[in-house]
Formats: sequence, C-alpha cells, structure tokens
Amino acid sequence: MTTLLYDGSFDGLFTAIFEVFEYKYKEVEIVSRERFHQENIFAEIHEVITQETKSERVLNKLEENIGKSGIHELVKVFLSEEPDLEQIILSAVKQSIQYPKENILQNYADPDILRIAKICKSVSRERHRMTAFVRFEKMQDEVFFAKIDPDFNVLPLIRKHFNDRYQDQKWMIYDLRRNYGLLYDLETCDFFYPDEKIDLKKYQEKFHDEENQYQKLWQRYFFKTNIVERKNLKLHLQHVPRRYWKYLTEKW
Repeated sequence: MTTLLYDGSFDGLFTAIFEVFEYKYKEVEIVSRERFHQENIFAEIHEVITQETKSERVLNKLEENIGKSGIHELVKVFLSEEPDLEQIILSAVKQSIQYPKENILQNYADPDILRIAKICKSVSRERHRMTAFVRFEKMQDEVFFAKIDPDFNVLPLIRKHFNDRYQDQKWMIYDLRRNYGLLYDLETCDFFYPDEKIDLKKYQEKFHDEENQYQKLWQRYFFKTNIVERKNLKLHLQHVPRRYWKYLTEKW
C-alpha cells in the first residue's frame, strides 16, 4: 500500500491523482497531510508537491470525457469534506480513463458513482439553503456582515450568486466552522483567511446604530403577520429546518 500525502487543496489532490498514474501505483490511498494518521507501519509514504501543470492535465482529460458539468460534480465531492472523498474521486478518474467514450457519472450501478450522485445532491441542497437563509447585518464601517455554519464547505459555490446579486454595497460572509470567508469591496470578491476566529461577542458590539432597530422592526413585522390559527410547524420545518433558524433574525 502506498499513501500519497497532499496539501489538502483541489490542485494538490489532482496532482496526487496524476502521480498515481505517473508512478503506476496499484494499491494506493490519498490523504491530506492535515488528516493523516499512519496506521499501517508498512505503508510507503509518497509526498506530493502540488503542481498546477499536472493537475490541469488530469482535469483537461476529464473535461474531454465527462464535460465541465462532470468536473463540477467532482468539485462538490471535494467540498463535501467526506472522509473518503479522495478515494471516491480517484475511482471516478480511473473509470473515466478506462471508459473514455462514456459518461461514467451516469453509471449508478457502480457504488462509488452512486455515492458521488448522493453527495452532490446533499451539497447542492446545502448551497441552495445558504443562498436563501443568509442574513446580513450592518456594521459600523458600513459593511454588511453575515455568518454561516454550513454542513459542507459551500462558500466557493455561493460566491457567484452573492457577487452578482449584491454589487452596490460592501459585504462579508464568514464561515464560522472553517474560519474563512468572502469579502466584496465594490470592485473584487475574494476569499479572506483571518489568523484567529472572529469573536462574535465583540462582533455584536460593532453593529451600526441602525442595525438593532431594523432587527426589532423585522421581528415585529414577522410577529404581526403571523396567523396563529394557520400555524403548521411540520410544513414549516420542511421548508426551513430548525438548524437554519440561528441565521434568521425573526427566530431570535
């Protein structure tokens, strides 16, 4: 067994996949250095150095076989943070090379391909809910700030949505679980990586003077327009699961 250690990046993973074929490894596992715990003392360790040229060669070949939409599905698997995501993606790449004229991502009889389909469905659902349930709060510096805590690493998937929709104001979206975020400054929309996690207690002290008033107004509006006799909690939870309530001002 050969263990390929990579830096945890998307390009790093596809560099590792390239080297699986380059060195003709048979029994392999690909693991990010962050999650590596050596259990098999007899395993050979191969350190992967990320190279965009190698990554691009694999991705270009994949695009020929499964198209850009297929690569996007593999991106979702990568962002799912599943423990065995590397092995699932490697399996898909191997099948694509073995059957270049077929869209292997439609072969649901294969257990790995079926896993990919299920993971993509879950990640897509989480992405959709993040675009629906994000709530911005106005800060003293006129920046609108939103905090999220998604089950999957969907921030890269919602970047275009918010960049296209909110171009007339500065905003930030911060992932509490992964300690990074998106920042739009009216010109560019880039990722940012703070050295330390944002202190939410101090963060609330930096609200704009208007913010608390707007929140109270929205809560009052929500309360007044609610019809108690027509309350259907079961249906409500189907559309707005309880774990998303922490984002919603009207639920506080």
